[in-house]
Amino acid sequence: MATIKVKQVRSAIGRTKNQKLTLEALGLKKLHQVVEHEATPAILGMIATVNHLVEVQK
Repeated sequence: MATIKVKQVRSAIGRTKNQKLTLEALGLKKLHQVVEHEATPAILGMIATVNHLVEVQK
């Protein structure tokens, strides 16, 4: 599988609990933090849940 980098670009303040937990599950705790994950269906689904808060880099 390919790896992708996920960067948090918007704050989780005022977001739903589900979105906050999804960011935490992705390993994102601060703005502009970048984490690397395998492009599995589970990770891609989490990214889709918070796509307005993150930026995906290849």
